[in-house]
Amino acid sequence: MRFAIAYSKLNSAGTNIVERLKEISFTPQIPIIELSKETIFSEDISVKKYPELRNIDFLVFASTHRSVKGNPSLSLHAPGNWRSADLGGQMGKVCKTSAFVMKYLFCELNKNYEKDKDKLNQEYQITLEVTHHGPLTEIPCCFIELGSSEGEWQDKEAAKIIAKTILSLQNFNPASNNWVPAIGIGGPHYAPNFNKIQLNSSYAISHIIPEYSLPLNDNMLLEAEKKTNEQIKEILIDWKGCGNSESRQNIIQIIEKSGLKYKRTDKVEK
Repeated sequence: MRFAIAYSKLNSAGTNIVERLKEISFTPQIPIIELSKETIFSEDISVKKYPELRNIDFLVFASTHRSVKGNPSLSLHAPGNWRSADLGGQMGKVCKTSAFVMKYLFCELNKNYEKDKDKLNQEYQITLEVTHHGPLTEIPCCFIELGSSEGEWQDKEAAKIIAKTILSLQNFNPASNNWVPAIGIGGPHYAPNFNKIQLNSSYAISHIIPEYSLPLNDNMLLEAEKKTNEQIKEILIDWKGCGNSESRQNIIQIIEKSGLKYKRTDKVEK
């Protein structure tokens, strides 16, 4: 698979991950883009500015993860904004991504963590996040992040796990899988139900619209569908994480109007 990596020179975790990547395997055929701004505000990522991105299938942003609780984590998500754009990107616009790449990277991240976790000085949470923040790019992409505070951002062994995960894309062939492309709706930011489904089922989830971004509207569903490389086959609904009955009914009506199928996450074997 043809992919590239982007990171900000202002971002300590991104720099750490890229340094570990170069230690593991110097592969000049994989473009590494150094950004002068913070990653989420780098709105000028294009083939015009970076010709080395021509013919690239997917772009991986290596970056920090920040959280109020500061829990150590290795996380993965697609970028974009369902509503406001306080942290880069554009209001109501999300990036293109790939449900198959997202599933593959999440499974590899979990696998590499289990293999190397004895080398770490603490336990990390491996998690998806819902679609959030900028930048808005023309190339299908995702963020893979090391968090959630300075100690973790400087953790070379944790960064190496992420670097190995990114490099494994060299061996990934999306056409070799029979996964079911899906969108997730509902639930909290760290998406516990979608974590289990992404890791243990045949569903491959691209964008996730969380409960805090509801109520759902036609544009949100259309953005999630058209900004997924694969044809979406089903919408997965975190039923208990969709607010009240009015909110749930609104979601069903919008999905049915779109012609897509849906399934509750509690009905998915995981």
